[in-house]
Amino acid sequence: MLDVNVSKSLREGNATNNSSCGSVSVVFPITMMITGMVGNSLALMLVYFSYKKKENKRKRSFLLCIGSLALTDLFGQLLTSPIVISVYQAGLKWERIDSSGKLCAFFGVCMTTFGLCSLFLASAMAIERALAITNPHWYSNNMKTSVTKQILAVIWCLVLLFALLPTAGVGEYTRQWPGTWCFISTGDRSNMFFAITFAVLGIFSLLVTLFCNVVTIRGLIIRCKTKSGTSQSSKQWERLTTETIIQLLGIMCVLLICWSPLLVLMLRMISNQISSHDCKSIASRDVQLDCNFFLTAIRLASLNQILDPWVYLLLREILFRKFCIVANAVSNCSIEERKGTQSALDALNKQKQDSIKPS
Repeated sequence: MLDVNVSKSLREGNATNNSSCGSVSVVFPITMMITGMVGNSLALMLVYFSYKKKENKRKRSFLLCIGSLALTDLFGQLLTSPIVISVYQAGLKWERIDSSGKLCAFFGVCMTTFGLCSLFLASAMAIERALAITNPHWYSNNMKTSVTKQILAVIWCLVLLFALLPTAGVGEYTRQWPGTWCFISTGDRSNMFFAITFAVLGIFSLLVTLFCNVVTIRGLIIRCKTKSGTSQSSKQWERLTTETIIQLLGIMCVLLICWSPLLVLMLRMISNQISSHDCKSIASRDVQLDCNFFLTAIRLASLNQILDPWVYLLLREILFRKFCIVANAVSNCSIEERKGTQSALDALNKQKQDSIKPS
């Protein structure tokens, strides 16, 4: 069914000499596939062992979201990278491995599905943490692991249905410059709705993630003021919430850096009715620049699948510990400074009292 509505440019661009693209190298897809598989596999192992621990019951919903994101990124790498590598082995001639165009449509569905799923799952994690901190009682009573599983399943199903719209005639997947990958067409007015919807959904997801992280930080600051203490439970709550905020901030930064260029550039190319598969047929310098930027932007978006698990592993295990060490050092220095100041004031007051005593 995936052979429906695949662009004619799939065959028209076959005669083009793609080997002139100096920045194109098989090293990119091979490196990204290997690092993506290793990173996401490690993240899945870490999430699995953390999920099994009894003391992490309150974090299971969040761990489910992280595990789902790592699994999504892993499948995204496994389903798309081998196709790109095969095109390189075929001398950058897509028709050698896909004369019918079905594989191009499949590749486009994968890019759209796993791309939007990553964005929506990151938003779901941001919303989940914001609710846990700002409304803890409602969260503990209503946010069960079964509910989280249902939400994750709904996200996957809805995104997959959206990605399959081109097979029903809404939108189109075309081969993109330099001919090694397929994605949403941005140059045809008749397919503008699908492309605009993808870009708007992506930007909306980024804004939701940013907003919820700000709400989470604000809620944490408020609760720290009202719940400050030296008890073990207060320290544990502070550790867990601080760890979560660091993770979400890291995820937010990665998402903004990796996805913003692609989504903004897509809207620009849609407004100018330019598509990446027109790069070889149009000699305009501006079009060539857009094509180069589009290739870089899609590489950044694909890099998100690699960076996500490393954000969880590094920020959770290493940076969080360093943050605690620095925070404790600053806190201890402040306490010592206050003690020293207070001692100096006490000594000064005592000296004044001795000086005014009658001899």
